[in-house]
Formats: sequence, C-alpha cells, structure tokens
Amino acid sequence: MIKKESRNTLRKIRHTRVRKNISGTKEMPRLNVFRSNSEIYAQVIDDVTGTTLVSSSSRSLKIANGGNIEAAKLVGKDIAEKCKKAKINKVVFDRGGYLYHGRVSALADAAREAGLEI
Repeated sequence: MIKKESRNTLRKIRHTRVRKNISGTKEMPRLNVFRSNSEIYAQVIDDVTGTTLVSSSSRSLKIANGGNIEAAKLVGKDIAEKCKKAKINKVVFDRGGYLYHGRVSALADAAREAGLEI
C-alpha cells in the first residue's frame, strides 16, 4: 500500500532541498518565512553561528487577522525596519518550501519596498 504524503511533509522535503544551497552569513543572513493558517512569521538568521538576528510576526504585531496578504505586507515592512536598525542591508530569501505566491511574495515585496535588498 502506498502512503500518501501530507502537504506539510512535502513542503519540508522541498525546504530541505533548497536549504542545501541557501545559507546565511553575518554579511548576508537568511530571511526565513513560515506561514500557518492564521499567522505569518519571518526571521533573519545567521547560519554560521546559528542565531536569530531579527524576527517579526503577525502575532507579535498583534494583527487581528494574521493569515492574509495585508498582514504579510505589514510583517515584511516591520522586518525590513528592524534589519535597518541592526545594520543589515542584504539578505538571502528562504521561502521555506512554500510557493513564491500570495503571502510569501507579499512579505518579500514589502521588505524590498522598505529598503531591504533580497
């Protein structure tokens, strides 16, 4: 009997495959995105030391409906502002195995518009 893989399992496989080639350094950290049904989260990570430099989420911003595109835009803008305060100008975008579509692309576009180089 063939077992059908769940969407999240397939996403994790894609994310692992992409992470073989993407790594964040101190000069150019990795902007990781995680989205759930009700929230969206973004972290800027230095993979060399294994530390999170900056983070933002729809939950920390206390957005009423954190699972929509408007919330993703606000999180993208917030993460870019926090990166500027931490003197981070360029990041590598890690979509986390999700399609570059909808909330993920809205977050990236908002971060670009706020001055972050992706």
